[in-house]
Formats: sequence, C-alpha cells, structure tokens
Amino acid sequence: MEIEHYDDGKKGHFKAIEGETQAGLMTYVWAGEDKFIIEHTVGNPEFRGVGMKLLEKAVAFAREKNVKIIPLCPFAKKMFDRNQDIHDVLA
Repeated sequence: MEIEHYDDGKKGHFKAIEGETQAGLMTYVWAGEDKFIIEHTVGNPEFRGVGMKLLEKAVAFAREKNVKIIPLCPFAKKMFDRNQDIHDVLA
C-alpha cells in the first residue's frame, strides 16, 4: 500500500492507494504555521487498519516538520486518546 501526501500550504491530505483502489483518505487544514487540524478520515472497509496507517503518516509528517496536530476527526481523536506514544505531536 502506498500513501500519497498532498499539501498546498492551506490544506492537505494523506491518501492510501492499493493498486488502482483508494483504500483511505485523511484530510487536514493548517491552523497557523505550527499546527494542523485533522478534519476527516475515511477508510475503505476492504482495507482493515488503513486509518491507523494514515494517522502514522500524519504523525511522521508532524514530527518531520516540528508541528502539532489537533485531532478534530473522531477517529483521530480516539487514536490519540488510546496511544500515548504519539502525544508528542498533540496540540
């Protein structure tokens, strides 16, 4: 599975692709220069665990850019609540 990242400086997304099929999508918007808001995550039910793979990519991006994440999306919020290991990027 490949995860593509798009960012135009105002908003962006992480898209999971398997072959020709979109497995999942996580969208975000920037909230200033030092944090972004995960707005929505959707996963194709045929690809179990794709939401976590998208979140892992978002966390890696936040760490690389030294920015924080505001998880407004219910899925992302739930994963941040469950996983202390990613709290370093939690706004």
